[in-house]
Formats: sequence, structure tokens, C-alpha cells
Amino acid sequence: MQTGVDRITSFKNAVMRTLGPFPDRVPLRSRTLESTDCGRYVREKVEFFTESEEVIPAYICLPKNRKSKTPAIFCHHQHDQNFTLGKSEVVGLAGDPHQAYAAELADRGYITFAPDAIGFEERNWSGGTFETSYYELASRLVTGHTLLAKVLHDASVGIDYLETRGEVDSSRIGFVGHSYGGRMALWVPAFDRRIKASVSNCGCVNYKDSLHRDAGVQMEFCIPGILQIGDIEDIVGLIAPTPLYISAAEQDKWSRGAQQIYDSVAAAFPQENLKLKIWPGGHVFTPAMRKEAYQFLDRHLY
Repeated sequence: MQTGVDRITSFKNAVMRTLGPFPDRVPLRSRTLESTDCGRYVREKVEFFTESEEVIPAYICLPKNRKSKTPAIFCHHQHDQNFTLGKSEVVGLAGDPHQAYAAELADRGYITFAPDAIGFEERNWSGGTFETSYYELASRLVTGHTLLAKVLHDASVGIDYLETRGEVDSSRIGFVGHSYGGRMALWVPAFDRRIKASVSNCGCVNYKDSLHRDAGVQMEFCIPGILQIGDIEDIVGLIAPTPLYISAAEQDKWSRGAQQIYDSVAAAFPQENLKLKIWPGGHVFTPAMRKEAYQFLDRHLY
């Protein structure tokens, strides 16, 4: 008879097989491209290698009044079908001010890290269209790979980069994201235990509830046969006992099933480590939602 631990291990192994091969790690060869004084913090533009011929551009925000070792937050950008934006939106240089959570968290004293995901901003080679993401998905599927393995690899390499920064307390790295970033806030801590607290905003919809034309499955999360072995609640179960806050919205199609996910995994987490809040409204990250998200991170990283 399988124990609970055995079942979790068996499921994770099945997911890894379904994801297919991950890219190989390569030397980071990181460098700083520019530095900008932003008042309470300094924003650096950096780049590092994620594969032998592929560089990730990112921003890292460094509070001026930080201690010698400071908690860091990986701030993943949204999707919004806007492939011209990525890292610049979460640091407040462009786009929706309500998405500038990397800037706000830097103001609160965190080191924040905001890279471009593949297909977005500087990593979009098709003139800001969806064609980059489509190619990156399709070309992998026909060779037995998945785009999700790639984006999880890139996120993990981003954490590698954070660990090279002497200012970062590598025992206190968090994750926050809205929409696409909210989905990654469920996947990344399930596969990289270096994340010590995670906040998912409006990005918890499971696969079953995505099989409708008004929602759909985002390209990055297309995994052949995933529903034959499990769903998002099973992925969330892999995060336990790492603190997780699921922030959802009543009229948001990408928040569907939030309560069911919570109910499914609650027993696996210490009570104080799992939080669900369902807000009124749609697919947004309002000041009130961000305030609670930041308080959750404060509670578990400070």
C-alpha cells in the first residue's frame, strides 16, 4: 500500500515525465548593464545566460536601507496578451501601475527580481506578436519537449542568479505574480524548494475549468495528457508545507475553482501556511489585494 509520501512522489515523477527533458544548466556569465537611482532603491538592469546561446534580461531592485542579507522576491509579470511588456511593467517603467509590484515591494525593503519570460518584451523576436510563444511551444512539442519545462527552467535559473547576489538572503526568497505570474506562483515552488513563500493572484484556474473557449489553456501550460495524471490541485499539493497565498476574484475566469483547490490541499499545510481569499470583481490586482499579498510575504519572510 502506498503512503501519502509515496503518492506525492509518484505523482511528481509522473509530471516530470510528462514535462519532458529540461534544458541543461550553463554558467550564468551574468553582468550588470545599467544602474538607476529610484529614490529608496537602486534598479539595476542585468542579464545572465539560461542556455548556451540564450540570455535573460531582468531588473533587480536593491533597497538602499537594506541589511547585509535581505529577503528577495521573484516578481513574475502578467500575460495580458501584450507581448511587448514583461519586466518593465512590474518595476513600474511601463504599462499598468497596478502591476508594479516589484517597485512597491522594493519600497517596502525587499530585493525584487523581475526577468522577462520567454516570448515577452526583449525575449519576443516576432515584433511583439504571439508568434514567438506559438513557435516556442510547437517546436518543443514535436521534439518531445514542453514549453512549461523551459519556463520552469528559466525561473529556476533566475533563482540561481539571485543566489549569486551577495545582498540576498538565499534562505528567504519569495515569489509573487498576477495572471501568468499567478500560475507560475503555483508551479515554481512545487518544483523549486528554494521558494519559501508564494503569492498567486488571479492565476489558479485548473485544467478542467480551462476547457472552455472563454478561458482556454495558456500556451506555456500545454502539457500533453496532464489530465490523465492530475490537475492543478495536485501541483499545489506539492508545494506543502511552503507558505502559499491564493488570491482569487469572483468574476475572474482564471480564478475558477479556487475554493476547491484550497479544500483539496488544506490538510497538507500547517494552518498558518495556507491562505485563500476570494475578492469581489474581475481579473485585477487592486491596492487592497496587493496589501494583503505583501502582508503575507512579510509574515513568512521577515
